[in-house]
Amino acid sequence: MSMHTYIEENLQHFLQLLEASVNMDSPSKNKRLGDQMAKWFAEQFESLTGGKAELVANATYGDQVRCTLGEGDKQVLIIGHYDTVWPEGEAARRPFSMRDGKAYGPGVYDMKAGVLQAMFAMRALVQLGRLPADKKIVLILSSDEEIGSPTSRELVEQEAVRSMASFVLEPPSEPVGALKTWRKGSGHFTLQARGISSHAGVDHQKGVSAIEELSRQIQFLHSLTDYEKGTTLNVGLVKGGIGSNVVADLAEAEVDVRFMTIAEANRIEQVFHALSPQLEGARIQVSGGIRRPPMERTDETERLFALAQSISHDELGFTLHESGTGGVSDGNFAAACGSPTLDGLGARGDFAHSPDEFVELAEVPIRTALLARLIEEV
Repeated sequence: MSMHTYIEENLQHFLQLLEASVNMDSPSKNKRLGDQMAKWFAEQFESLTGGKAELVANATYGDQVRCTLGEGDKQVLIIGHYDTVWPEGEAARRPFSMRDGKAYGPGVYDMKAGVLQAMFAMRALVQLGRLPADKKIVLILSSDEEIGSPTSRELVEQEAVRSMASFVLEPPSEPVGALKTWRKGSGHFTLQARGISSHAGVDHQKGVSAIEELSRQIQFLHSLTDYEKGTTLNVGLVKGGIGSNVVADLAEAEVDVRFMTIAEANRIEQVFHALSPQLEGARIQVSGGIRRPPMERTDETERLFALAQSISHDELGFTLHESGTGGVSDGNFAAACGSPTLDGLGARGDFAHSPDEFVELAEVPIRTALLARLIEEV
């Protein structure tokens, strides 16, 4: 029996578990609900695959889940997350539903369907007697990816350095369901300008405007955007001053930075820390830094994608495309550790982080089979 056929025959079981998972709230910052979701996924993994699921204690957010299957020396890492952007009570307000070949509900697309696809891919390998004897498969489910992976990054990196390949369960790029072979890295900086306050009407000349200083810095930072290099800087939040008749002595800006390479990340970080005031009497202070390294497209990544493309064309009857994005995922961490990484191996659908998010049910067996065959052949 083919992987695709096996998944098709088990689709009802998949949908039952998808409904149960979507109807459980798991917001990133709610430890109680996160722990509940972690325990549930751990139980499902052991039941589905016969493997072992370990809850990794987390003092701040929900516990992480580390699932293992197989005893081989070659490790394959699968990376997902169970947290969603939706608050407590969202599942009760709009529970799981299906219509017109689509599944709806909070977190169904990002990424509870993707997590279950991975578990069913591993189940298929076990049930069909095709679990590679020389491989150990590790599935990491983090609890805080949607807020930047502050507590899960270390676990992902620990497993990535041991892994011959890493597969990420984020959704593929639409409209063609392309896998992601690169992602930009990201940084976040806060720029604070300090000046000298004065009465704008009586003693304007005695003041030094922090807002003016900040505006000059913003113009310089925006000038560093280079689309050919793939580097962008965006000041997305500005605040300062207390009134129009007061020369402001304090102003702040929040800056998002995206880049394609580690070298460019280091260069941009150096630029920020070398900033100096442009107005006499003004001071500036920079905090923050690089949050996620880029997931660079390497020769190893290219070979990994070629394998996926061959499987999809020869066995599953469709043409697989590749793409990249300015968005980030835990795949950035894995790739930076030297593990060849393919992203976008989760569920097909659309409208992530939207009340309209959905999963294309007809695509579930195809994408699950693709992941199973990648694990088998890599």
